[in-house]
This record gives sequence, structure tokens and C-alpha cells, in this order.
Amino acid sequence: MTVSINNTRLTGERAAFGVKDVSIDNVIFAEGESPLKHSSDVDIRHTVFEWKYPLWYAKHVTVTDSSLLETARSGLWYVDGITMRRVLVAAPKTLRRSRHIVMDNVCMADARETMWSCDDIKMTEVSVRGDYFGMNSSNIVADGLNISGNYAFDGGHDIEITNSTLLSKDAFWNCENVVVRDSTIIGEYLGWNSRNVTFINCTIESLQGLCYIENLVMRGCKFINTTLAFEYSTIDVETDGNIDSVINPSGGIIKAHSIDELTMDADRVDVNATTIITKE
Repeated sequence: MTVSINNTRLTGERAAFGVKDVSIDNVIFAEGESPLKHSSDVDIRHTVFEWKYPLWYAKHVTVTDSSLLETARSGLWYVDGITMRRVLVAAPKTLRRSRHIVMDNVCMADARETMWSCDDIKMTEVSVRGDYFGMNSSNIVADGLNISGNYAFDGGHDIEITNSTLLSKDAFWNCENVVVRDSTIIGEYLGWNSRNVTFINCTIESLQGLCYIENLVMRGCKFINTTLAFEYSTIDVETDGNIDSVINPSGGIIKAHSIDELTMDADRVDVNATTIITKE
């Protein structure tokens, strides 16, 4: 039997600790840490969390049309199964070591150090502002993701992103198995020290980006002010546009309309290991 908690303001530490099979509607969780710690099968609507650690160790939670205020820091840690729809998260360090996460129309206004070491994540129309989003997380599928913040997805693996915009220095560092489609990425040093990275129909601006990558594939991308690209990367690149400058790829092929500046140092790489084909 589902228990209801409605139209109230709760205070104090662990205000609803360990509740199960509960419907929560129009509630303010005010002063007091860990109000829903160890809860399970909880449906939360039109609710505001004002204090720290609201949903640690929770299982099977749905949060709809609700808010986590700036003071609700470190809100969702060790969670197993959470769906968030039309939620505003104003607090940093949300989502750590959690899994089975669904986010739909979620705004993360202060996403510093958010979504770390999480697994099985689906994001639709999510906006993020803050550094180190998605660090060491895996099995991510995102559509309509907008990130403003550096070092996104450092150490992540098995990531698919479409129709998104990332304004992020050092995005996709130390990653494995990444596919990005129909997106815009602006930021220095894109993708270093990663393997199996694919960009399809993307617009990219990056100083010294796309370097130190093992198995970089690019199809139909536009390079805007992208310089010193592909250093020590193994590559398979096809573009109808121009590339500003390329320096010392380790091997592979580049097909482009033109390359403004090409540097191949025989004392640094095997210059015969890379094929360059241009129309100009």
C-alpha cells in the first residue's frame, strides 16, 4: 500500500529516513541532512530539497517538477535507479557512484563535480553548467545535451552523444568508445589520451585538439579555427572542408578539401604512415 506525504514542510535530520513505497507531493524538505536516505520506490512531485544529502542510497526513485536548491549539495549519491523529469538542480556534486539514471528536461545550474563514477545514464534535453561533469562515468546516451564547463567526461567510456553543444576545454580526455553526432564542440585540447573516438557531422573548434588518440574516426565534420590537430593520433578523417593545421599524426589517412599548414617531422613520426589527400 502506497503511503502519501503531501502539502507539508519537514525539518530535522533524516526526516523521512528509509521510507518505502511512498508518494511525496508538494513537500519542502528544509533544514536537516539526509531526509530520504535509504528510501525506495518513491514518487516525488512538486517538491523542494533545501538541505544536504537528500537521496543517498535510495532505490527506484522518480523526481518530477521539483528542485534541489544550492544548499542541497551532494544530493544523489549511491542511488540505484532514478528518473528525473523537469527538475532544476542548483547544487553541485550531484550524482556520485549511482546507476540506472534517466534525466529528461533537467537543468543543472551548478554542475561542478557532478555525475562522477556513474553507470547506465540516459539524458534528453539536459543543460549543464560546471567543470568536471561526467568524470569516470560509463554507458551514457545523450540527446540535446548542452554543457558549459571544462573537462567534461574525463575518464568516461561507452558514450553516445547527439544533437548537443559542448563548450568545454579538455572534453573527452582519457576516454574509450565515444561517438558524437550532429553536435558542436568548442574547446582546447579535445580528446587527448583516448581511444576509439568517432565524430560524425560535427562542428569543432579546438586549439591543439584531437591529439594522442588511438583510432580517431571523423566523417563530415567542419573544422573552424582548429589548429595543430592530430598530433600523435592514429586517424581516419574525411571532410569536404578545410583544416587549418595538422601536425605529426602517427598514422592513418586524411581526406580534406584543403589543409592550410601541414607539419610532418620525420624525427618524430613515420611520415609514410599517414596518407594525405586534398583537392587543393
